[in-house]
Amino acid sequence: MTTATLTGETARQALRTVKDPELNLSIIDLGLVYDVDVEDGAVHIRMTLTSPGCPAGPQIMNDIHKALRPMEGVKDVDIEIVWEPYWTPEQIDPKIRAMMGF
Repeated sequence: MTTATLTGETARQALRTVKDPELNLSIIDLGLVYDVDVEDGAVHIRMTLTSPGCPAGPQIMNDIHKALRPMEGVKDVDIEIVWEPYWTPEQIDPKIRAMMGF
């Protein structure tokens, strides 16, 4: 997918293509991704979902793998779902929040 050196930032950029299917917004812009760490080709993502019962969770995780696995240097993708801090609309990127009328 890319010839850029695999870093947390390049992985984060790839995650911009992953959208919450219900809101049709990037998981990055929604503030769902808390941390992206890369070590020896292993990408570890610490993130949340909009709610514990989010029906889009499996699709989002599958789309994360589809976005990251083709990247040069990616050997493994590990997604850690956390509930603290709990997601709220205040975590949405301020420009996107304004566009949505929040």
